[in-house]
Amino acid sequence: MSVGIFINVLSVIIGGIVGGLFGERLTEKFKVEINMIFGACSMAMGIYAIVPMKYMPAVILSVVLGTGFGMLIHLGERINKGAVLMQRQITKIMPNEKVDLPEEEFVSTLVTVIVLFCASGSGIYGRLHSGMTGNHSVLIAKSILDFFTAAIFASSLGYVVSVIAIPQFIVFMLIFLLANVISPFIQPDMILDLLAAGGILMLATGFRMIKVKMFSTADMIPAMAFVMPISWAWGNWVLPLLS
Repeated sequence: MSVGIFINVLSVIIGGIVGGLFGERLTEKFKVEINMIFGACSMAMGIYAIVPMKYMPAVILSVVLGTGFGMLIHLGERINKGAVLMQRQITKIMPNEKVDLPEEEFVSTLVTVIVLFCASGSGIYGRLHSGMTGNHSVLIAKSILDFFTAAIFASSLGYVVSVIAIPQFIVFMLIFLLANVISPFIQPDMILDLLAAGGILMLATGFRMIKVKMFSTADMIPAMAFVMPISWAWGNWVLPLLS
């Protein structure tokens, strides 16, 4: 069992609780400006992850096909409905909780946070790395950032941010268990392209956070499952034909 996964999940739970408890003490100006900073950091991390990509055509193809698949199965709409359901359950438990955001903005922001916690390139890499090597340093480092991110978002969204830990734990454990199965087939180039695809998601998420362009990041999530097989096929099948 991965200690790193439990630390990361707990960081989101505790961060969400802290933000829910003390969020009202923060000014609206502070919340807006710190959210802009988190957006800029997400974009910077995305760019940093994209730069070392190995096979650009494979990454681009993965993002296009993955997003198309996500739209085809209406993944974004399903996640939106899940976000609304999560908030309704929190409202039943805490009927006096106040959330000042309009419903559309609330759902949009909550979906952004779900993608950020559950489907970032660095996060998925951290789970694969933890599962394959037993080294949890990447996940623990990410947990520090996730704690503060959860606290800031919970100051606007409320305690529902803590509930994101449930789908996050499920995703983490699936990746952790899968890592032991696929590790013999993973090549360094595939990892670089995985990080690059995740970087594109983080870049799109950053644009959402600063409200410049509302990319359908939830529909982009399947790209993370497509990228490593396509990267492998590109390196082993396509490039030899081209050369």
